[in-house]
Amino acid sequence: MNAWSVSFVFAAALIAALAVRFWLATRQMRHVAAHRENVPAVFAGTVSAQAHHKAADYTLAKGRFGLLQSAVGAAVLLGWTLLGGLDALNAALMSSVLPAWGPMAYQLILVAVFALIGGLIEMPFEWYSTFRIEQRFGFNRMTVGMWLGDTVKGAVVGAAIGLPLVALILWLMGAAGTLWWVWAWGAWMAFNLTLLVIYPTLIAPIFNKFKPLEDESLKQRVQSLMERCGFAAKGLFVMDGSRRSAHANAYFTGLGSAKRVVFYDTLLARLSPREVEAVLAHELGHFKHKHVLKRIVSTFVFSLLGLALLGWLSGQQAFYAGLGVYPNVDAPNDALALLLFMLALPSFTFFVAPVMAFFSRRHEFEADAYACAQTDGRDLAKALLKLHEDNAATLTPDPLYVRFYYSHPPASERLAALPQPAA
Repeated sequence: MNAWSVSFVFAAALIAALAVRFWLATRQMRHVAAHRENVPAVFAGTVSAQAHHKAADYTLAKGRFGLLQSAVGAAVLLGWTLLGGLDALNAALMSSVLPAWGPMAYQLILVAVFALIGGLIEMPFEWYSTFRIEQRFGFNRMTVGMWLGDTVKGAVVGAAIGLPLVALILWLMGAAGTLWWVWAWGAWMAFNLTLLVIYPTLIAPIFNKFKPLEDESLKQRVQSLMERCGFAAKGLFVMDGSRRSAHANAYFTGLGSAKRVVFYDTLLARLSPREVEAVLAHELGHFKHKHVLKRIVSTFVFSLLGLALLGWLSGQQAFYAGLGVYPNVDAPNDALALLLFMLALPSFTFFVAPVMAFFSRRHEFEADAYACAQTDGRDLAKALLKLHEDNAATLTPDPLYVRFYYSHPPASERLAALPQPAA
């Protein structure tokens, strides 16, 4: 392996990924635009023309914005790597931080400054998405102050959690020998499992307010469902999602005895109790079929393979030089290796997305089938239609785009497998 070959392979992967992204996005937009005027026959009695038009326009607006984000993202990636951005940042910190603070502080500051710059680059796109696209279609309910507050809180929480983990990984890279990646993988697993336990009670409340479900009738219905399904949760909570967005959702969070059921207040306001029960039964189906466990296991397997690859690449000088960085002579290169790996990897893993999406869609069908066995499938169908309409999800996506990206089946396929709601 030499530097030129690394540069060539990376550039080829980046260009190929960007080309496929643009091709799929333009296919999706053309397909949605071509079907904008007519509600599909299967939805003619349940979805209004106005809702269908809104979903198409929302999809097109996000698609155009996504093309811009992809182009800028590719340019930023090239700037960090082959054009020498990360090398210049490293050189500046080497000369100013390393002599005064030492190797570990220099590496942590390199990671932190890199993350800060990346966050600042992303902020205008997040602002536009929230206050232009989401607001235009009636979804955004945040003020600029609330958005800025969330951004600051997210950065503080990310630093408080992430920097100690990065410090541990960097220490292992320097002290645990050639098999450091095995120990790092163990630390990564422990970190993720711990995060699953503490997230519901320590992290989520920083951003949202949670209160116990007060509707006694709905509470009894939900508890009865969970008993039938053999599922135990620590509590049933309602989250103030309406403070930020009109989108609706429900989810499980936590691990083991710390599991919680969380309903967005927007979901409870939109769905009937029977429909809420059906949506919850779908989520229980994921646990019954061990989809969550399978996802965790697959994440750990892929992280082990990724860390093993990084373990090998971090010892190859061509890996650094081929991605636009001169390896340090008088300082460790571990932080550089981590950052370069995180920068380069998505251009390659992008092509694995269809496989992951396939299994995710299959899991959704299995969870739907479980929900229909536990509740009335017509209630689930009604709930899904309402959620599709409320979230302005297009009913006419491009089939190839669906196969590549969609983690959930499109409405036409999903509802075809369910009993249709009564007219």
